[in-house]
Amino acid sequence: MRKGGVILYPTDTVWGIGCDATNVEAVKRVYEIKQRDDSKALICLVDSDARLQRYFRNVPDVAWQLLDSLNAAEAKPTTLILDGAINLAENLIAEDGSIGIRITNESFSKELCYRFQKAIVSTSANISGEPAAQNYCDIDPRILEAVDYVCWSRRQEHKPHTPSSIIKLKGDGEVTIIRS
Repeated sequence: MRKGGVILYPTDTVWGIGCDATNVEAVKRVYEIKQRDDSKALICLVDSDARLQRYFRNVPDVAWQLLDSLNAAEAKPTTLILDGAINLAENLIAEDGSIGIRITNESFSKELCYRFQKAIVSTSANISGEPAAQNYCDIDPRILEAVDYVCWSRRQEHKPHTPSSIIKLKGDGEVTIIRS
């Protein structure tokens, strides 16, 4: 990923296509692999609160409160869409300046984010419009052939996984549930 590579990896939800979230060319490749219009934003994973803060001008208090309550309840993984994204590839940031980001607690993806020391793109491992790959065995061969590396962790797993909840938080405190 440090050299612009694209990977397939298990996340705290479904299998994901990932790359360095600060690398414009790598992000472009992810859009091409998914056959997805780049006007549809992708999300990122980070390993900690501190790393999340690096990618926004300001994280509203309501975001921290929500993250604290989700962690306390051991809730389903939740992606927050926040305004004022910075320090990321410009083709990753939505037209309104927002980005979806999630702090992962799953051991493999958390360690990957920690070791990489940057946000990592995390979009479902599927061609746009097709079902997300819940497990490694569900990944379309076209995607397997298009990426530079496939992680070994959790390849044998066969259990249901679902995408994250998505909540959009505006700077003024407005909360919108995109996907529950």
